[in-house]
Amino acid sequence: MRNCDTKVIGYFAYLTKMQVVCTEGKACLIAGSECTIKEYINEINPDHANEHTIKKTRFGEIKQGLLLGAAYAFDKESYGRFYPLAQKEGLNVQEANFDYQKKKGNRFFLVQFKEKTL
Repeated sequence: MRNCDTKVIGYFAYLTKMQVVCTEGKACLIAGSECTIKEYINEINPDHANEHTIKKTRFGEIKQGLLLGAAYAFDKESYGRFYPLAQKEGLNVQEANFDYQKKKGNRFFLVQFKEKTL
């Protein structure tokens, strides 16, 4: 396992293994801090906010998910950690413009590979 793979990118949350906190577009939400993921959970699923399990997620886990076709929605802080490592690994990802996304009404930057690469 490469050193990059163990780097913590942020946090995700789930109710069950099959019920991960996602954006409306079905992308797994990655927040830059535990506090921030709790805020997102309160907005998305306030009735069950205290029932979620919150976990750290590492670069290698996200990379594997992307290669299998998963979608991720990063906030600014988490993408700031993810992007340089993804570039270093040669992943085809774009630089995010969060100011532009905010003007469009988006808080998150979506990453998903068009085709499964594995």
